[in-house]
Amino acid sequence: MNRSQRWIAGAALALVACGSFAQTAWPSKPIKLIVPFPPGGGTDFVARLLAEKLTTQAGWTIVVDNKPGAGGNIGLDAVAKSAPDGYTLGLGQTANLAINPALYSKMPFDPLKDFAPIAPVASQPVVLLVNVSSPYKTLADVVAASKAKPESMRIGLAGNGTVGHLAGEMLERRAGIKILNVPYKGAGPAMTDLLGNQVELNFANTPVAIPQLAGGKVRALAISSPQRLKTVPQLASVPTVAELGYPGFDAITWTGLVAPAGTPPAVVDRINSEVQKILKRPDVIEKLALEGSTAAAESTPKQFGDYIRSEHQKWGALIREANIKLD
Repeated sequence: MNRSQRWIAGAALALVACGSFAQTAWPSKPIKLIVPFPPGGGTDFVARLLAEKLTTQAGWTIVVDNKPGAGGNIGLDAVAKSAPDGYTLGLGQTANLAINPALYSKMPFDPLKDFAPIAPVASQPVVLLVNVSSPYKTLADVVAASKAKPESMRIGLAGNGTVGHLAGEMLERRAGIKILNVPYKGAGPAMTDLLGNQVELNFANTPVAIPQLAGGKVRALAISSPQRLKTVPQLASVPTVAELGYPGFDAITWTGLVAPAGTPPAVVDRINSEVQKILKRPDVIEKLALEGSTAAAESTPKQFGDYIRSEHQKWGALIREANIKLD
């Protein structure tokens, strides 16, 4: 079945679903929430928190289904190919909805056409870290040293194409410097080599950075979000890259709920409404802060769709400029 045929079939199912929604209470059975990453990670944490609160607040039965692989593409592909009836949702994020389409030569889905955006859920920055023994005390120190001797500094990456990698690429272009990228198979090995002074820098995810900061083993020079992360004690006083002389610098990992394209708008709006209530709860805000995450601001499905499109364009342009590819 080609894309046009799938669209027609989806539209027909949506019409049927809309009619059913008007006549029958929704949901009438459990809702599957597909997480495109393994259990225990940051995206899984957000998904299970959201599932728990939707169960207690709305009385829905949410079944979390982890489908990892291919940078999140496998799980999101399963969402895209599910019936658009409101009983399959996905927790997408920056990687699979905005970055991967420019990284991979072939994608199993179109992030801008194959999903119905529902609501953003949370976001977290990456943190520019140095070893506590490093001579670099500020971002300005790093920039000055790199300009004096290009590629003399090494930055550990959790992997090619990650937000931490792309934040580094963005900083290089904005600051006019050149840093040597050292990719690792995950955030843990990259942090290990920063602690062992095998690399000088690391743009680390907050769940990885916070324990090391609390232990006094690393120093945070800047965070990549537009605003400071005041909800996390270890990061509350850390300046943003933007305020250190690079206005508009914005490199965050975000998560958001999506459904298959053609899901009835009434279902999408209902889920969005419940999510907005959850993200205003003090206990949810506090739990997200433990991971270095911030609850998303109130958003309509259309606004979330517009945001996905803007992120798709932003990261795609950077990846093409840096000539980064994954097969």
